[in-house]
Amino acid sequence: MTIAGPTSQTFISQRLRLHYVDWGQFDDEGRKKPPLVLVHGGRDHARSWDWTAEALREDWHVVAMDHRGHGDSEWVSDGNYQSGDMVYDLAQLIHQLGVGPVTIVSHSMGGNVALRYAGTFPDMVTKIVAIEGLGPSPKRQAEMRAKPYPERLAEWIGKKRAASGRIPRRYDSIEAAFARMIEENSYLTEDQARHLTIHGVNRNEDGTYSWKFDPHLNVWPVEDVADAFLHQTWAAITAPTLLLYGADSWASNPEGDGRLDHFRNARVIEFEKAGHWLHHDQFDRFMGTLREFL
Repeated sequence: MTIAGPTSQTFISQRLRLHYVDWGQFDDEGRKKPPLVLVHGGRDHARSWDWTAEALREDWHVVAMDHRGHGDSEWVSDGNYQSGDMVYDLAQLIHQLGVGPVTIVSHSMGGNVALRYAGTFPDMVTKIVAIEGLGPSPKRQAEMRAKPYPERLAEWIGKKRAASGRIPRRYDSIEAAFARMIEENSYLTEDQARHLTIHGVNRNEDGTYSWKFDPHLNVWPVEDVADAFLHQTWAAITAPTLLLYGADSWASNPEGDGRLDHFRNARVIEFEKAGHWLHHDQFDRFMGTLREFL
């Protein structure tokens, strides 16, 4: 029997039409399956979770969202992307689905968003997994803040002005975009890279291909919420929390940099021979770890 893929759905959040894919909420006997929300990282898209969704769809009602400015969701008109707005989007998706509490599996920027949601609405989250989702390390934060604020603000204005005139890069063929995907993450297999590329590009009117994400996503705000507020939010999470890290990633392991201390009920697992996208780099081990946690 051929297994059907997900259905494509939309919802409205702050006047934006956002996209998600739904892998089915009922089992073969018509019973509702428990909800599992997959939240992708920056400059990624919902279909990067397809392998995870296919492995879990028989037991879970799997939903994977496209963040604003990503995938098949709309871009914001002013090009400014704030973490608080993305938390609202996730809250709105779960609210409009009419489900809860939910289990969340998230990556990178999506992990940052999902952890804030879990601390803001602790009763709405059963368990949460965040793959490298805590953002820059305390050391990196200190380095960034050592530069005077007016200087950082001036740099941000320059970068935003440059982004406003930037035309999304065009690739002559899908193969050229595929080659760029492989270059970005050498751990990917060719099948993985091709799948991520096919679902990650739009075809332009002239026949070329461009990535779906908004170029303004390369320029983040000068300041986020204060560290103390973020630590309060992490501490408010009541759900069992699993923080996953790749040994070969640029990200700092919170078990060594002190950030784990701000969580009530979290543990860290580090994956060898894996980078920032460890759920792709070590998929079998990731799924084994995930199933055991769930």
